[in-house]
Amino acid sequence: MSQPLDIQFASLSGEMAPTIVLLADEGPAFGSAAKRLDERAKGALRKAADAAEFKGKSRSSIEILAPTGIEARRVLLLGTGGTKTELDRLRLGGAAFGLISARKAETATLVADPVDAGQVSEEVFAADLALGALLRSYTFEKYRSKKNDNDEDEKRDGLRTLTILCAKPDAAAKAFAGRKAVADGVFLARDLVNEPANVLGPVEFAERLQELASSGLVVEVLDEDDLKALKMNALLAVGQGSARPSRVVVMQWNGAKSKRAKPVCFVGKGVCFDTGGISIKPAGGMEDMKGDMGGAACVAGLMLALAKRNAGVNAIGIVGLAENMPSGTAQRPGDIVTSMSGQTIEVLNTDAEGRLVLADALWYANDRFKPRLIVDLATLTGAIMVALGKEYAGLFCNDERLAKELEAAGEVTGDKVWRMPLGKAYDRLIDSKNADMKNIGGRYGGAITGAQFLQRFVKDTPWAHLDIAGTAMDSGRNEINQSWGSGWGVRLLDRLVADNYERPEK
Repeated sequence: MSQPLDIQFASLSGEMAPTIVLLADEGPAFGSAAKRLDERAKGALRKAADAAEFKGKSRSSIEILAPTGIEARRVLLLGTGGTKTELDRLRLGGAAFGLISARKAETATLVADPVDAGQVSEEVFAADLALGALLRSYTFEKYRSKKNDNDEDEKRDGLRTLTILCAKPDAAAKAFAGRKAVADGVFLARDLVNEPANVLGPVEFAERLQELASSGLVVEVLDEDDLKALKMNALLAVGQGSARPSRVVVMQWNGAKSKRAKPVCFVGKGVCFDTGGISIKPAGGMEDMKGDMGGAACVAGLMLALAKRNAGVNAIGIVGLAENMPSGTAQRPGDIVTSMSGQTIEVLNTDAEGRLVLADALWYANDRFKPRLIVDLATLTGAIMVALGKEYAGLFCNDERLAKELEAAGEVTGDKVWRMPLGKAYDRLIDSKNADMKNIGGRYGGAITGAQFLQRFVKDTPWAHLDIAGTAMDSGRNEINQSWGSGWGVRLLDRLVADNYERPEK
């Protein structure tokens, strides 16, 4: 990612930068700090708002250049009308960053002095604005070179320091610390998804995750010899056509008061590039398959977030990493593999490979750690995008409580999920005449049959499968994400843990 945004907090009487963002509620109604500035400007801010018919509606804005009586180049009025939820506040902060960065200001002041903060304290309001601005600030320009430092078109000027003025700056900074940890996890996930596949294969992915040990995670890398010993033949079959060896990475965070507390477990599909194998994909759009490891990226980002904010939970993150390539050694349609569970799989389509990776990873997670729950994430099917587009991830779940917890977390964070069905009737579609199951179920219900397949590898453990094919990459830009790799799911799962599992087991 680019140079990170430096966010600072100061009192409402603090010094202001040449670019100032003021909040205005519907009316518009100014907070006390904005009123004082308007008085210094002899009413110029109010006059400008009236002239522009600015009403303070949510995320609407006007710009006032060089107002009289204020030592500022510009004042930006940003509407807060209807800002009531956490997601609203994040979007407001992201909108503020967008306004500032469009003016190429290196430093700016955001006055977090709301007329109505809703149901939260002023410090939480300020911290949420800061998180929104930080999430919006992410860029991935690692591979863009500047041809000429004197060429203005090649310079990438932007906001470097944002100072947020608020009533309780110390409390706001403390509230922001945990949010910053989550943002770091989102940024890691975005970085991993945005990397090109020639740079980030299974081995390189695993090496990057080993670096997370510096944050307090216990990281274990299983190489191909380890995977063969564990009989992870389904996962290995996916990568056998590639010159790049497969890997499984296990990340552990032990933050619960009782080290014997059963962990929560998260499993991610990490196909670092997916050509489809022998069942090769069409050429158009295949470049996007560098993002077919979005599930693994989310799990990595989540584990970093939990470690950095010192979450009071025991958590396991497991990612299965492979590259699906066609070659003389690749698996063929019609091959039958024996998974780690002992169940056999007839591979009718080598492009339905993610479920093979997850089959072994899920079984391994359940067998070794015996977790209280498992959530897996995978860019598994195009069928989920046909059903839900890019707005929601598909949620399949065998446990009502877990499903409701994920739905609630999605509503708060904006990483929304939509419950999809599971049922024995769908099992018939993946039953095979030649093996215990086949890896595709026909034209209809493709996302569902993918989930039914995975359910066979979790036994009775509470489990949720998130099909994130439409949300992990190229899912549309918004106020808090301008990146192709969205980092979707990190905030969702962090909230799931924070709201439901950071407490003693009942």
